[in-house]
Amino acid sequence: MAKILIVDDDPQLRKSFTKILAGEGHTLQTASTAEAGIWSVEQDTPDLVIMDVRMPGMNGIEAFKIMHKTDPKLPVIIMTAHGTTDTAIEATKSGAFDYVLKPFEIPDILNLIEKALQAGSFMHSNVQLNASPENASKDALVGKSQPMQEVYKSIGRVAPTDATVLIRGESGTGKELVAKALYQHSLRNNRPFLVINCVAIPETLLESELFGYEKGAFTGAVNRRIGKIEQANKGTIFLDEIGDMPFNIQAKILRLLQEKSIERLGGRKPVPVDVRILAATNRNLEEAVSKGNFRKDLYYRLNVVSLHLPPLRDRKEDLPILTEYFMERFSREMNIPYPGIIDEARNALSEYSWPGNVRELANTIQKALIFSRGCPLEKKSIILRATHEKNNEAADTQTIDDDHFEKIFKQWVRKKITLSSADNLFDSIIDGLASTITREALNFTSGNRSQAAKLLGLSRPTLISKIEKYKVKIKTFAA
Repeated sequence: MAKILIVDDDPQLRKSFTKILAGEGHTLQTASTAEAGIWSVEQDTPDLVIMDVRMPGMNGIEAFKIMHKTDPKLPVIIMTAHGTTDTAIEATKSGAFDYVLKPFEIPDILNLIEKALQAGSFMHSNVQLNASPENASKDALVGKSQPMQEVYKSIGRVAPTDATVLIRGESGTGKELVAKALYQHSLRNNRPFLVINCVAIPETLLESELFGYEKGAFTGAVNRRIGKIEQANKGTIFLDEIGDMPFNIQAKILRLLQEKSIERLGGRKPVPVDVRILAATNRNLEEAVSKGNFRKDLYYRLNVVSLHLPPLRDRKEDLPILTEYFMERFSREMNIPYPGIIDEARNALSEYSWPGNVRELANTIQKALIFSRGCPLEKKSIILRATHEKNNEAADTQTIDDDHFEKIFKQWVRKKITLSSADNLFDSIIDGLASTITREALNFTSGNRSQAAKLLGLSRPTLISKIEKYKVKIKTFAA
């Protein structure tokens, strides 16, 4: 997990942070003064700094500026009281990841920490192009086919420019890796790189997340908030799933591209912003434009350079090298010997159409390695979607598409709301889902907690706490 530095003169706050974040699997360092925090960063740069403004001696803003020179990509969260909010906002505009007001709610700060760590990981990770399986890192574009050679060439040509790039391709083809590579090889690679998923953020929050807001803009807006676009000034914004962006927000993105300025919610003055826009979508934007779901003028502004990622079925010659890459990578990550794969299993992989593309291949290999337990991968250990689609013997092995699942889920929630008289109905529903997810992940990994945590994207301590909370009983419990 991550290495986090807490800089604050309050020993109780440092102790609380250490307890909370260590429970999430993070490694904690602490400092009681800004000077000590700077020394810690210079000696061993952490993944994230959380720092107070007011401390004896040097204040947190001065310390941030020094840390920022040491590592411009280091995410720093500023903690502040209401009296120093304006100072914290200025720090954010200068490159701090964000600020949080004291006192704060634990879920809010944990959510902000997760976002900051993701941003830091994006900025620091180097994407390898045309990597060989045995030497490839976690962030690598792998493949020697002609379509992929064209992708590499396009990245090399457009990365050093400030041109807006529209990255297109089916889900699972690696659009996020291409965006990282474009940033890595750009002239802005020592400036912020922030990712906004236009689907993951609710429509009601997306506008304020992107553009920020002024004090009093709406109920609960007790202070000015700087949006992600303004935070990324001089840097790069990656708008993922832009084809799903609400129509009213599209107009504001168009203004940003045309006029290099934004307006915060509740604001009346344009705020100049210099950012490069990278966007990605798996949608057919031309069709969306014709149906009136996507602005034609924004489409042309985004489509200055269009970079298309081929589906895996159109570059099947890359399948063997991709298979080797994921086997090498996941064997290292799971600390197991490289098991090899028999020809029958390779044939099963090559005959499959891979509708989920490279992401589906990665998931398939990872699951096969979990079940193989160090033995060479066989055909029976390769679980493909097509196998499930053809298997009608048991309902729990059928593939349910997202739309159908959402319909069933809504019906279940509606029934719970209608029939339940519990005061804590929301928590009850969430706990029921969390318990099921935890149990199924452990069943899937035969009780191996480390592997279940990895599949769910949780730290091992967090998963164990959920096992205890929901009293999950598994036949076999492994490491």
